Amino acid sequence: MSEGLATRASFCPGPVVYASPALPVSRMSQLRLLPSRLGAQATRILTPHNVQMFSWHSRSSGPPATFPSSKGGGSSSYMEEMYFAWLENPQSVHKSWDSFFRKASEEGSCVPAQPLLSFLVPESRPAVSSRTKTSKLVEDHLAVQSLIRAYQIRGHHVAQLDPLGILDADLDSFVPSDLITTIDKLAFYDLREADLDKEFRLPMTTFIGGSEHTLSLREIIRRLESTYCQHIGLEFMFINDVEQCQWIRQKFETPGVMRFSSEEKRTLLARLVRSMRFEDFLARKWSSEKRFGLEGCEVMIPALKTIIDKSSEMGIENVILGMPHRGRLNVLANVIRKDLEQIFCQFDPKLEAADEGSGDVKYHLGMYHERINRVTNRNIALSLVASPSHLEAVDPVVQGKTKAEQFYRGDAQGKKVMSILVHGDAAFAGQGVVYETFHLSDLPSYTTNGTVHVVVNNQIGFTTDPRMARSSPYPTDVARVVNAPIFHVNADDPEAVIYVCSVAAEWRNTFNKDVVVDLEEIAKYDRICEEAYGKSKDKKILHIKHWLDSPWPGFFNVDGEPKSMTCPATGIPEDVLTHIGDVASSVPLEDFKIHTGLSRILRSRADMTKKRTVDWALAEYMAFGSLLKEGIHVRLSGQDVERGTFSHRHHVLHDQEIDRRTCVPMNHLWPDQAPYTVCNSSLSEYGVLGFELGYAMASPDALVLWEAQFGDFHNTAQCIIDQFISTGQAKWVRHNGIVLLLPHGMEGMGPEHSSARPERFLQMSNDDSDAYPTFTKDFEVSQLYDCNWIVVNCSTPASYFHVLRRQILLPFRKPLIIFTPKSLLRHPEAKSNFDHMLCGTSFQRVIPEDGAAAQAPEQVRRLIFCTGKVYYDLVKERSSQGLEEQVAITRLEQISPFPFDLIKQEAEKYPSAELVWCQEEHKNMGYYDYISPRFMTILSRARPIWYVGRDPAAAPATGNRNTHLVSLKKFLDTAFNLQAFEGKTF
Repeated sequence: MSEGLATRASFCPGPVVYASPALPVSRMSQLRLLPSRLGAQATRILTPHNVQMFSWHSRSSGPPATFPSSKGGGSSSYMEEMYFAWLENPQSVHKSWDSFFRKASEEGSCVPAQPLLSFLVPESRPAVSSRTKTSKLVEDHLAVQSLIRAYQIRGHHVAQLDPLGILDADLDSFVPSDLITTIDKLAFYDLREADLDKEFRLPMTTFIGGSEHTLSLREIIRRLESTYCQHIGLEFMFINDVEQCQWIRQKFETPGVMRFSSEEKRTLLARLVRSMRFEDFLARKWSSEKRFGLEGCEVMIPALKTIIDKSSEMGIENVILGMPHRGRLNVLANVIRKDLEQIFCQFDPKLEAADEGSGDVKYHLGMYHERINRVTNRNIALSLVASPSHLEAVDPVVQGKTKAEQFYRGDAQGKKVMSILVHGDAAFAGQGVVYETFHLSDLPSYTTNGTVHVVVNNQIGFTTDPRMARSSPYPTDVARVVNAPIFHVNADDPEAVIYVCSVAAEWRNTFNKDVVVDLEEIAKYDRICEEAYGKSKDKKILHIKHWLDSPWPGFFNVDGEPKSMTCPATGIPEDVLTHIGDVASSVPLEDFKIHTGLSRILRSRADMTKKRTVDWALAEYMAFGSLLKEGIHVRLSGQDVERGTFSHRHHVLHDQEIDRRTCVPMNHLWPDQAPYTVCNSSLSEYGVLGFELGYAMASPDALVLWEAQFGDFHNTAQCIIDQFISTGQAKWVRHNGIVLLLPHGMEGMGPEHSSARPERFLQMSNDDSDAYPTFTKDFEVSQLYDCNWIVVNCSTPASYFHVLRRQILLPFRKPLIIFTPKSLLRHPEAKSNFDHMLCGTSFQRVIPEDGAAAQAPEQVRRLIFCTGKVYYDLVKERSSQGLEEQVAITRLEQISPFPFDLIKQEAEKYPSAELVWCQEEHKNMGYYDYISPRFMTILSRARPIWYVGRDPAAAPATGNRNTHLVSLKKFLDTAFNLQAFEGKTF
């Protein structure tokens, strides 16, 4: 309990005034006996030693608390009150006090009475002068500890963070009252100017003393000001981990920690010179070009290089960077070490693009480079991830790529691979994806074990008026402002240039004395830039592939093209199917108790395996398991993917008797299989989809899938879909095989749980609706290679199985969008036989009619094309009306790229039939606007393709169950009304 008392004292934020009401004579006599009764503990409870010991446990827990005491009283007064209350009734005080006083009384009865401690005598204590030296010493030490803590908590409020000197740290003039900004504020702690030269013992929660254990109050304040109130603001005391707080204190408070050796200063200076001269060169050559320079923040370059040097020294082999456009060219040139001529040629408006696609502006491009770190002489790989203008969107992408690189290297602790994220100050605070990315940091399957964040003060630069704090984010020209580094010619040595940093007097003094940069060194870099500029003029063709941020060595040929344009069959042997089915329906671990409801599901899987059939979940199991056997890492991520939103997957089993004991049967298929990762994400789409996209960038030999809880929710990640997934290859020549699983289907669940918005994906597909294709032998694969992504809506488990395997067996990588079912997960008709998955079978882009209508196609009066779940509604309605011979139904499993060749075959097979497109979505949604012009092209506009489905609407679905069923019946009636389009023109 001595620590408990010290807690209250050490948290006392203000001056302690010893004043308490007079005590009755009876209590006075008891008080005089208090020291002898309490014995040695009474003299120990407020000693500096114990205060220090406790402060180690208490300093990181938040702002100071007021010391609880009687009115106007101090710590001893509070103890007195507790003691007298205990004497009258031991149960009236907290049990900890009761225990303390009992123990102290027992100790006191065994030792001679102690001399009266004057600081426990309540006689006339209203003024400080009445306190003894002992009491004053204790209270002053407590006050100093509170002062130190105040700087650690609130010192950043008065830090000098504005290089222009026009804004305070808090954007106002607020100064915390417990910081000693003027001498008179010493009174806040009941200290005086005369105390400034007194020595005080330092607590264990500060490192300002270095090897010294005591310092004068004057020196304590000076060192605290130097640490917390200069050009670095530290806000860290909210951290609950004491060890982390101590680490930060040690790194910033230790005397001399910010001092650089002469060699370090020369290195920093050389890097600053390159950073500045690069910006100067661009400004001279292309003064009117957008380049988003680093003027005013050139120090970011030596900062990044120092981070990389230190990381390499500690064993890091791969650094992945993400940043906005400002300063990107400088980072590419001086950090990543991109060839300058390739940077400069980007400014040539006559340069022709050699690669397919749109390309991108120079300040969005990325780069991958392996080189020797000159400081450590170790190999290091640097990757700057290409990114759009959408600020901070690249953050989760970088984290995902970093996680993947750590995974493939077996770097579970992040000792080999790390990430650096550069932010603009406004975007860092304003963009929600920053928080979403941070939110992933402690999730086991998402953590990268730490990221270095560099926040750039965008107040600087982009302005010709040095007092303008903000300016246009899209300037046509830039000018240096007053705080920017400048060159200064030394009058004593006209052949030398002295670099002066106007924001640091210490550096200025050091440079003036010690650091002389020969003009030849600066001229040398200028010559390098000029030579690169001359070579850039000779370049006539721009190769975007030279800016690739995630190369896949060995996957493509030397020209970056696929090694073939064929795709093998995607079926697998039956014994593999059976083995996977057996494992999927069992518990591989011994003494593992699963839920009884899950036992029923496993028995169902076992029964299906024996009958050689699969439902949706088991087909997925077969696809994943077979790829794992072939050495392909599979990662499935999203909200509730372990169980599945619709409780159909159950890839993670939970022991019902041992908490947190789990089993993933997929990882027990074969001894030498690739690992399978299935992980529930945070409740985020934007951040998590970006993360998985980055993960898929790292290697082509992985099937990376993100599943939306409902397909409707993908639109909160629209930025990732639009700026990275749909356009990534066209802009940055970056292949990516990420798979999006989007539950979709009109089932009366309301506007937000029905539609994955297929119309949006199809509208962004890049195949030409008016171009009649040439059908070659490799048409299917060539069409896939030319598209920007693949969009499918599978109607059978076998189709789902094959399209997942095809995603890996293709000789290139494309994003795959799958509209997955909900009700079909348990639909009795939505099952596939093993025969549709065996060796020699493949994904069917179109599944033709195989019933009675196909036996006599010339008799068929209507051919209905559809996709997805509505097929089962159509089959049921056709059967109820007895139209199996008059109406054929053909399914499009792959919607984009459009299967022109197979659609042509189907249409020609039924020459007398009306062609109808039937969908369950509203007319202005779904697929009709995409398929209609393509049907017209392949049919040479000789036959119409009629629309059957729901009428146009603003919302994707109704929230009323009855309305849903009525509209379903209406369009099904139209689909099988063979006179519905008579007399109508198309």
